[in-house]
Amino acid sequence: MKRISTHILDLMSGRPASDVPVRLEHEESRGNWKVLGAARTDGDGRCGQLLPEGELRAGLYRLVFDTASYFSAQKIEGLYPVVQVIFYVRDGDSQFHIPLLLNANGYTTYRGVDR
Repeated sequence: MKRISTHILDLMSGRPASDVPVRLEHEESRGNWKVLGAARTDGDGRCGQLLPEGELRAGLYRLVFDTASYFSAQKIEGLYPVVQVIFYVRDGDSQFHIPLLLNANGYTTYRGVDR
């Protein structure tokens, strides 16, 4: 199964970041991004599948996290209102899990392994 998923952990609270809007986009041509999927993280901070079936092909992809709405709901001023993670998919790749470790003044991301 081809899949792109994510998981957000709030490092300030030590808990998953739930109800965060996330968009998956694919670069169709230089600087022209097409939205492939959108969701909100669940109670465990996860979006299990953002990729429409059969859509994974080589090229640049971007996950866009609306962190402003997440921090605003908690009455916290964050430094980064939007986090964008751009990654490259090569021919033959089939699954990507991109976790986001988040706090009000920074973030870290990596290619993870989904459970």
